Formats: sequence, structure tokens, C-alpha cells
Amino acid sequence: MIKKITILLVLSPLLFAVSLPELIHIGLEKSTVIRKSRADIDAAREKRKESRADQLGSIDLVGGYTHFNLPRTLAPLTPVTMKNPVTAANVATTKDLFSTGVRYSVPLFTGFAQTRQIEMDDIATQISQGKLSLSREQLVYNIASLYLSALAFEEMYQAQRLYVKALQKLDDTIAKEVRLGKKAPIDMLKSQAQLQSNLSYLEVLKSDIAITKASLASLVGIDRIGSIEGFRVIVREPHENIDRFMEDASRLERVHISTLSLKKADRVIKKSEAGYYPQISLDSYYGYNYGQNDPSNPNSGEWADEKSWQVGVSAKWTLFDFGKRDAAGQKARIAQLQAKLDKKQTILDLKRSLIEAKEKLKQAYADYQGNLKQLKLADESEKIEKVRYLNGISTINDLLYAKSQSHLASAKLIESKYNYQKGKFYLDYLLERGVKK
Repeated sequence: MIKKITILLVLSPLLFAVSLPELIHIGLEKSTVIRKSRADIDAAREKRKESRADQLGSIDLVGGYTHFNLPRTLAPLTPVTMKNPVTAANVATTKDLFSTGVRYSVPLFTGFAQTRQIEMDDIATQISQGKLSLSREQLVYNIASLYLSALAFEEMYQAQRLYVKALQKLDDTIAKEVRLGKKAPIDMLKSQAQLQSNLSYLEVLKSDIAITKASLASLVGIDRIGSIEGFRVIVREPHENIDRFMEDASRLERVHISTLSLKKADRVIKKSEAGYYPQISLDSYYGYNYGQNDPSNPNSGEWADEKSWQVGVSAKWTLFDFGKRDAAGQKARIAQLQAKLDKKQTILDLKRSLIEAKEKLKQAYADYQGNLKQLKLADESEKIEKVRYLNGISTINDLLYAKSQSHLASAKLIESKYNYQKGKFYLDYLLERGVKK
């Protein structure tokens, strides 16, 4: 379904109106920000696989060549071999020693460093998933905000067109009055000046619409956007309870991420302690040594080979490293302290943002109610001034001012309406419920 909508948007942007939910669905699928976050999750998962594979060691194909100044045996001599002249004479020697084989190495004990690393990689994967969720919320809010801006500009454009038509009608009326000698020519000049000014602003609004839609298309990840569907804004007095929101703050991804970061810092401290434990590993080899026999040997001129295999366990325990392990541990503890402070600051910032969002929503509601009343009063004033002007009681300046105030109140009402809805979307973003809605 999303693919079909995307193709239609790209090929026929002017044939139909696209809705906000459709743009959000497309953005969540095509946005480069979301795709990058998904790639970060894949990278974290691969890092986890890499750490787990380290526990199993590695199998390597090895080979080598060494030239000696004196002949060497292809395999070590034992005392029994050296005491038996017949057997010793048949031992092949060479100055050019070749070797090929397979080696398997695996760490048996690393002081739990590998275990801690796997735990850290698991946490890093969870953090990446949380960041993807936050990126989706951020994208939804940005798309919705630009969508509302485009609608606001379109609505203001339509209001401006009506205002221009009213000015044109007024200009025609004044022109007739001037021809009849009822009005002074200066009235027509003032009317035409007002008309030209608003015609210019009409083009400004048209450009704003184009720019906003281009930004929206870029954010969604498509070529262009034609017409967009309207969005019903219901303005109600907000009654948001910030304390109740903060009680549920632990369920939010931004807080959960800070908790995971603190948990990861704890694992880093434990991993730094691995240096105080012995490091034990197993190393095994199976292969062949071969080369051309030395001329002094009875078997000269022939190639010979000797099978060789070995299994060994090695251990290393660092007694003194001039404070390197201590520095690594202290660095990890500092990182843990930073993670604690980051979590605390995340909660403080969340509370501040919620309070700010709540207050701005209340301001937007108050602005809308004030603009609504102002518009009613301005419309009444305009009607009165029009009658007064036509009856010669007031001047053209009074009428033009009344009309401009009425139009200004209309524009402010449109702006405050969409600002109120943006405030609701921003609150949804902070509470991480925008994607669900």
C-alpha cells in the first residue's frame, strides 16, 4: 500500500490531495533518518555476533618458508633416533624448510572480559532500537509541523485572496464615486496603494506555500507534493497534568536509553577488572614440514615431508603494568558517573520541556480565543466604517484601517489555530505517542 501511494505521489502530485497519515507512513518507510537508525541497529547486532564468535576462537590456515645456513631436520630428533645410526641416516634434512598446516586457537579464560563485552553489545543493540523509536517520533512531529505550516499558509492565502477581492471592489466603488465627483481623487490613490501592497503579499504567501511543501517532500523522502488534505483542528482548553506524566516517565524511550547507558557503564567497569585475572588460552596445530633433502644426505635430490601436530595451553597473569589497569578502571568509573548525571539531566530536561509545552499550549489557546473575539469586533468595525465612509462621515483612511485590522485578526486567528495544534503534536512527541496516534 505504501509503495503504491509513493508511486502515485511521485508521478501524479497534482491529481489528488495527500493526507497527513499517508505522508507519515511514507516518511517512516523512506526517510533517510529512519533508514540510518535501522542500519545502526543492524551494525549493533553484527557487533554482538562478532563478540560471541570471539568466544569460539579461530581456525587458521598457516604456512611458512625458512632458509638455514646449515641443514635442519624436518622433524625433531629423539634420543632413540640419534642412537640408531641406520635410522638417523634416513632422517631427511634441508636448508629450505617449508611448512603448511591448520591452527586452532581459542581463549579459555579472559577474566570474564568477553562475557562483559557480549553484555555491552546486547545493551548497545537495545539502545539503538530505542534511538530508532525516538527518530520515528521526531520524524512524525517534524512532518506534522510542516504539514500544518503548509495548511496555515494555504488558508492565509485564501483569506488574502478574499481581502484583495474586497479591496478591488472597494477600488471600483471609489473610482465611480470619483468620476461622479462625490469622492476626492486622493481616495482612489490610497485605495490603489493598499491594493498593490496586498497583491504583493499574496505572491509572498504563494512562495511560502511552495517552500514549505518542498521542505515537507524532502523530509518525507519523495520528489514533490501537490495538494494536501485539510486537517480539522479542534481548539479546547488544555488540562494537562505534568505530574502524572512524570510518574510514567520511566516508560519513555529517552529515559530508558539513559538507564541502559548507565547499565552499559557498569559493564565497562566490570570488563576493566578482567586485567587483574589470568588469561588462559588453548593453541593447537596440525601440519607438515617438507623440503628438498640436503646433498650430503643419502636421500639427496628427493623431497620429503614430516607430519607435525601439537596441543598446548598457555597462561599469562600480569603482575605489574605501571598503573594501566588502574587508569582503565578509573576511566570506566568516571564514565559511570557521567551516565548517572546524564540520566538525571534527561529527567530534568523532560520535565522542563513538558512544562514548556503545557504553557505554550495554554498560550496558543488564549491567543486563539483572543483573536476570535478580536475578529468579531474588527468585522463589526469594518461594517460600520464602510457605511460611514459611503455616507461621507469618515475618511478613506478610517475605512482602509478598519479593513486591514479585520484582515489582520483573521490571519492571526488562522495562525493561532495551527499553533495550538502544533503544541498538541509537540506534547505527543515528548510523551512518545505521536507514532501511535
